[in-house]
Amino acid sequence: MTILIIDDEPGLRRSLTAHLEDLEYETLEAGNGQEGLDLLLANRQKLLAVVVDLNMPVMDGYSFIKHAVAETPEVPIIVLSGVGIVEDALSAMRMGAWDFITKPLHNLNILDYTLEKVFDRARLIRENKSYQENLERLVRDRTRELEETRRQVMQRLSRAAEYKDNETGRHVIRVGQISRLLGRAMGMGDDACELLGECAPLHDVGKIGIPDEVLLKPGKLSPSEWDIMRRHCVYGCEILGPLDSKDEAHRLCSDPLLMREIAGNEQLKLARILALCHHERWDGKGYPFGLSGEDIPLEARIVTVVDVYDALCSNRPYKKAMTAEEAGGLIRAGAGTQFDPAVVAAFFLNQDEINAIRDRWSDD
Repeated sequence: MTILIIDDEPGLRRSLTAHLEDLEYETLEAGNGQEGLDLLLANRQKLLAVVVDLNMPVMDGYSFIKHAVAETPEVPIIVLSGVGIVEDALSAMRMGAWDFITKPLHNLNILDYTLEKVFDRARLIRENKSYQENLERLVRDRTRELEETRRQVMQRLSRAAEYKDNETGRHVIRVGQISRLLGRAMGMGDDACELLGECAPLHDVGKIGIPDEVLLKPGKLSPSEWDIMRRHCVYGCEILGPLDSKDEAHRLCSDPLLMREIAGNEQLKLARILALCHHERWDGKGYPFGLSGEDIPLEARIVTVVDVYDALCSNRPYKKAMTAEEAGGLIRAGAGTQFDPAVVAAFFLNQDEINAIRDRWSDD
């Protein structure tokens, strides 16, 4: 509980010090602004307030206030101003002083009252700052909890779809991990790669809406069954974010890249893009939109390669798993037709890491 008194009149300093010490405050004294600034910086943790004159040698009160406000804005500054220079005191307050008292100071109760005012203001500022910090921390904690909940829901939703034709559900984990790896290999930033890794497992969520007799059919699908199967792309988009109108559906069908402009969570927006576009082909012969080349979002081009490779290497009720060499041969053969050649090249440059991910998350 220390108050710093800065004034070039020793008698006034002694008078103020004696009065404040009677009130059980500790005091520090300085004869000019430079001495006062040195004491302020050395004792900033325990100072309750500063009482400062304006007209002093070496460093005047204005310069002191300028430095003090920059260094310790939370410490109240009371200007002790001579009669007739009220305008100077107001200028000092505009610089950051909290209040002012005119000299000569015949009634020290004025000082007591002024100190009480600035202490109350300082307390309110501290309480408000503490409240804001606690509120911000609470918001961050709640936001983190909501993000984690959303992430868990998305993971479980992706596994729910995968369990329909893969009892372990690890295919979607592998797709997420490998897609993140290839995103980095394709030059995507760290945040974008993390987002891709979280959203890629949801690419086939629309399979929830496909009847088992079609999804799990052991033989070839008929044209009508293929038509049903292809609907899982749009089903997935609608599961992750309902299409509110025919106009919106038309916009997305004519240009799915507009999906990025729709307001909403970044995870869900990317997940909808992947659900819609992971069966598009580099040569434009894919579905549901027949997009080609770089008109297909990069994230979807990555997931397409990863999804096909991992599916070829996995057992399903309707097929046996291929070897990594056999599946890799089909991926290489599809470069420039089914797949983006650059993504295929990145795939083979990172095949050791890809196979390590597959081993770690194997279905066995």
